[in-house]
Amino acid sequence: MVSPRIAFLDVDGTLIDSGEVIAPSTIEAVRTARENGHLVYLSTGRASVEIYPAIREIGFDGAISAGGGFAEVGDELVITRTMPEDAVARMVGFYEESGYDFYLQAFDQLYPSPGVRGRFATYLDDDRERRGETRTVSESVAEHAEHPALRAFAAVRPLSFTGIAKSVFLAGDLMAFDRVSEALGGDFHVITGTIPHLGRGSGEVTLGGVNKGSTIVQLLDLLGIDAASAIGLGDSTNDIEMLQVCGVGIAMGNATDEVKAHADEVTTSVLDDGVWNAFRRRGLI
Repeated sequence: MVSPRIAFLDVDGTLIDSGEVIAPSTIEAVRTARENGHLVYLSTGRASVEIYPAIREIGFDGAISAGGGFAEVGDELVITRTMPEDAVARMVGFYEESGYDFYLQAFDQLYPSPGVRGRFATYLDDDRERRGETRTVSESVAEHAEHPALRAFAAVRPLSFTGIAKSVFLAGDLMAFDRVSEALGGDFHVITGTIPHLGRGSGEVTLGGVNKGSTIVQLLDLLGIDAASAIGLGDSTNDIEMLQVCGVGIAMGNATDEVKAHADEVTTSVLDDGVWNAFRRRGLI
């Protein structure tokens, strides 16, 4: 009998593609693995409120969100790794002085600057044009007309400096990432953006030491599971630590070369049965 395993799946580029299309084999892989007694967790840079219902309805045992800022077991929030208020204030102050769009991620709320919604709307329009009529509503986890991101980012509200785990800054300026790294890198964990269509100079910022991998270590300790039993699947910069701490780190076929260099193996691409093939190879299905 195969011993139970625990798998951690990134969302964007791993579970779904950039157009938020999900391969039917991915849904089947997740559900079959759980039916076989294995645990399957999401591990995403998205805030919990950005994990749309169509994603959660696939069925998962829990989720790590905001790039390691929070962890849920079932519906219970068990790990919270947020920034001190003065750190958030410093970060926001730098973004505003620099003129960068940004949003803050709390567990159950997003705090966007005024330009964020427009960036997402532009991307969705570009995506529709790029794909033409090839995508049907049933293939996507979110409809353009009422896309959850547009609803979330339309509500520009006073910023909160409490309960914030991560920020995302959005910029077309290629020097933006370098400037943010120089200004914040000493106390924060700054990585290149995992949403490239929102600006080539974009990036993500958490408190130093907070990432998917370090939160997975804490979660495994809570669950009493050895890291050797863990499998991590991802494609982007914010997945590297996850691949490093899991017993088996698997890069998607569409992953960056940097991510592949940190993986134990590479599966096929996100819409080419990548999750299914990885789970099959590792005996989860």
